[in-house]
Amino acid sequence: MFLSSKLLRASSVQVAMKAAASGSKQGGGGAGGKKVVVLGASGGIGQPLSLLLKESPLIGKLALYDIAHTPGVAADLSHINTISQVTGYLGPDQLKEALAGAHVVIIPAGVPRKPGMTRDDLFNTNASIVRDLADAIAKACPEALIGIISNPVNSTVPIASEVLKKRGVYDEHRVFGVTTLDVVRANAFVAEKKGLDPQQVNIPLIGGHAGVTILPVISQATPSVQFGADELDKLTKRIQDAGTEVVNAKAGAGSATLSMAYAGARFVFSLLKGLNGEKNVIECAYIKSDVTDASYFATPLLLGKKGWEKNFGLGKLSDYEKQLLEKALPELKASIKKGEDFVNSTYKMK
Repeated sequence: MFLSSKLLRASSVQVAMKAAASGSKQGGGGAGGKKVVVLGASGGIGQPLSLLLKESPLIGKLALYDIAHTPGVAADLSHINTISQVTGYLGPDQLKEALAGAHVVIIPAGVPRKPGMTRDDLFNTNASIVRDLADAIAKACPEALIGIISNPVNSTVPIASEVLKKRGVYDEHRVFGVTTLDVVRANAFVAEKKGLDPQQVNIPLIGGHAGVTILPVISQATPSVQFGADELDKLTKRIQDAGTEVVNAKAGAGSATLSMAYAGARFVFSLLKGLNGEKNVIECAYIKSDVTDASYFATPLLLGKKGWEKNFGLGKLSDYEKQLLEKALPELKASIKKGEDFVNSTYKMK
C-alpha cells in the first residue's frame, strides 16, 4: 500500500493564488522560494495538497515523496506553468535526497479512515510511518518546520517529537500538528448558520484533533456570534464529528481528502509567510505546550522565522467551553502517552 492519508484566516489559499498571478513581494518564487517536501504525495490528501502548493509563489522547490506513483504525480504537476520546480522521489532509498535542504516538511502519509474506524484505529500503521519519517527528517533536515497531518495527530505529534529528541535535534517551536481543518470547518459551519461570508469568519480551535478533544471556541469568534445552548451544543458536536460525517458520506471510498488538502495548504502558506518575515501570521496548531495539564495542546500561535514565536493560550473561555476542556483533557493525555510509549518501546536508532 502506498502512503496515503486521512490531514486563522480562511482566505490564506486564495491570497497565495492571487500572489501567484501578480508576483510575490515577500521572497517567493525563483531562487528566493522555499523548498517544501510532501511526504505521502501520491495519496488522497497528498495529490490535491501538492496541486495547491504548486500554485504558490512562496515555493521555489516542491519535492514529492511516496513509496509508489510519485514520478507520475510529479510529471503531471510539472506541466503547470507556475514558478516552483517539482521533483518526485520514490521509495526509502530516495527519502534522504527528497528531504535535503527542506524548509518545510508536510506529512499526510498513512492510511485513510474508513466507516466505523476511529482515528485511534489507525494508530498501529500510521505510528510506524510517522516514527520512521521523523527519523529521516532528523538526519536530513533537522531545522525544517514539520507539519503533521497523519492521524491520530494527538499521538503522532508526540511520536515525531520523541524521535527528534532521541536524535538530539528537537525544537518544540518547529513541530506542528495540523489542526487547520477543524478551524476551516468551524468557520464554514458558523458562517452557514449565521449567513456570513465564511472567509471573514474566524473561530479559534483549541485542544486536539479527534472527537471530544476538538474544542471550537465560538465565544471568541470574529465577528461575534451568539447561539442558544442547544444550538451551540449541536454545532460543537458537528465540528467535533465532521471527519466522521465525511467518512460516512463517502461510504467506504475514503475520508476527508479535499478539505484536508485545502487546510494543509493554508497551513503551509502560513508557515512560509512566517519564515519570510511577514508580520502577524496567526494559525491554530497542536504543539508542545504548558497552557494546560496536557503536554501537547492546540492553541492560536504567532508564526515567525523559526517556527511559532508566541502561544496565545486559551483566552477567556465560556462556562460551556470550560466543561468541554475538562472532558477533553483525560483523552488527550492518554493519546499523548500512547504516542510517547510507542516510541520508547519500538524506536531503534540506526
